[in-house]
Amino acid sequence: MAVSPHAFPPRKRRPSAGAFVSPKLADINLVKSLLSLSQEISSFKPFQCLLKRNSVSSINKSKLLSILFDELIKNPASVFFSPSTLLCFEEMYIVLQRIKTLLEDCSNGSKMWMLMQIQVLSNNFHELTLELSTLLDIFPFKEIELSQDVEELVVLVRKQCGKSKPVVDPGDVFLRREVLTMLDRIEKEIVPDQLKLKKVMEDLGLRDGSSCREEIESLQDEIQNQVDEKSKSDIVSLIGLVRYANCVLFGSSTASKPDHRRQKSTSDLTIPADFRCPITLELMRDPVVVATGQTYDRKSINLWIESGHSTCPKTGQTLIHTNLIPNRALRNLITMWCREQGIPFETVGNNEKVNSVKGTKAAFEATKMTVSFLVNKLSGSQTMEAANGVVYELRALSKTDSDSRACIAEAGAIPILVRYLGSSVGLEHPNLQVNAVTTILNLSILEANKTRIVETDGALNGVIEVLRSGATWEAKGNAAATIFSLSGIHGYRKGLGRKTRVIKGLLDLAKDGPTSSQKDALLAILNLAGDRETVGRLVEGGVIQMVSGVIDELPEEAVAILEAVTRRGGLAAIAAAFNIIKKLGVILREGSDNARESASATLVTMCRKGGPKMVAELAVIPGIERIIWEVMGGGTARGRRKAATLLRILRRWAAGLDLDTNNVVDSSNMITMTVGTSRTILQA
Repeated sequence: MAVSPHAFPPRKRRPSAGAFVSPKLADINLVKSLLSLSQEISSFKPFQCLLKRNSVSSINKSKLLSILFDELIKNPASVFFSPSTLLCFEEMYIVLQRIKTLLEDCSNGSKMWMLMQIQVLSNNFHELTLELSTLLDIFPFKEIELSQDVEELVVLVRKQCGKSKPVVDPGDVFLRREVLTMLDRIEKEIVPDQLKLKKVMEDLGLRDGSSCREEIESLQDEIQNQVDEKSKSDIVSLIGLVRYANCVLFGSSTASKPDHRRQKSTSDLTIPADFRCPITLELMRDPVVVATGQTYDRKSINLWIESGHSTCPKTGQTLIHTNLIPNRALRNLITMWCREQGIPFETVGNNEKVNSVKGTKAAFEATKMTVSFLVNKLSGSQTMEAANGVVYELRALSKTDSDSRACIAEAGAIPILVRYLGSSVGLEHPNLQVNAVTTILNLSILEANKTRIVETDGALNGVIEVLRSGATWEAKGNAAATIFSLSGIHGYRKGLGRKTRVIKGLLDLAKDGPTSSQKDALLAILNLAGDRETVGRLVEGGVIQMVSGVIDELPEEAVAILEAVTRRGGLAAIAAAFNIIKKLGVILREGSDNARESASATLVTMCRKGGPKMVAELAVIPGIERIIWEVMGGGTARGRRKAATLLRILRRWAAGLDLDTNNVVDSSNMITMTVGTSRTILQA
């Protein structure tokens, strides 16, 4: 069987601290807290799908107990407790808090997880009821003055608790068996019966595409709460089943109203300073704490440490260890902020949770079935509107994991997607063009798919056409990101660099596009600039002028391109860059560590190859020596070395000596551009 009936052990609970600690309040305040807590529990709606009887029982008992606490508050004379009575109420507070936590956990969690854990959860409710029964057995009726009605009510609750037994609805047991059987059949490559699948989803309250997507997110979160790899893998199987059901059962509803609105990007917003990584100044996706107590984005600090640094970038203190501790509190705040601003935050969140877990045969076969269904549906689409919905689903699926990308390409989706890249489609159905090019972008992340895309008739030309004349900036930006992805392979980089349409399209987008699209274009240009022959075409196309225009807004990307172009572009590039020297001086003074490193390297190249005229232009910048000294005193190791070389060149020029500094040791031959590697090419 794909997932055994006992494959899901109790998950790691996440109750609040208050669930196990009494409030330590005085008599009347403790009773008020109990009343408030019991009323909170009473306000819960009974579960509609699973554990109905358990939830109804807990809520009803809390309603009755709230009457007791209300009575005590209305009669203050009775609220002077002995130590034993006070202890009874404190323990009752803890039990009620745990009941509330259990109800919250079940209400907000995955329905599929609840189903797999149905017996365990039922036992949890039963255990809490027994604890409540014990407390009511020792309730000090003689010490506390209660009206007869209220006293009889407490006795009634006590009897109900005492008679409690673990209850699992037979329908829930049957439903669980159906899901496990379905996973078993999927593992054997048997397509689930659509009517049975629909019945299972409806019984779980998953009746449309929106509820299915929420369920998938809940399951992805649930992975983090499991303690063993087997359970994590089994949850991935459940994700595959829900994703398949969503496409097969609710594809039409998803397609009819897809959310094609341009999502905001972080570049369009002012990011709170505490949410920015001190290294890249970008929004942190996975904040971690280092030994000094400073917080950085995991990817950035890993690059810093792997580069040989043993100090904290912000404080300069030596790191006594290199362990990285997740800053979950900050990550939750960032997630909430992103949700409020309407920008995506799943890049290193849910998808990585799933990607880091070993997949199962059932999950893989469910993905294959989902892809097959979508590609067949796309092939037979009669209208552009219908095609748009299916391509949107493929887009969403293509960003989930490598298996999905491989399955989509192997199913023959790329040639079909090419149909929707043309300018005629973009004019009449811009959302369809965006979805198609973004799906190809996501597919290109998989190395094997790069070859499939390049070798598919019309695919590369279609992407280039979107880059040049796409209907929206989003389409153009994602086309540029696709060029960036494909140019990661050396042979394709040279081929792309020989295409005038690619060079012009990227340069135009970098000059005229919004910030997010500009970044996509600049990163693609930086990749192409790794080829000397392409650099010549970039210079002829006006890359230096483009850099001059964007260097103030996007200094890191712009200066990195300038470094690559001046290093490989010969005297023509050096001469064209003459007017940017003063701007490079500003970067040396005010830029980030990475930007200052690239600016130092660029100036060294220009001064060496361009001669005294270049050095003289640099020398007239006010305070240039002090600025260079500051770069030498901080920043990256390569940046310090380049700054030292630049200072030597300036001093030799001032002394009237030959500018040939080849005798100066400088082993830096590679452009360091962390922002290039940190580009998130998964689209929403």
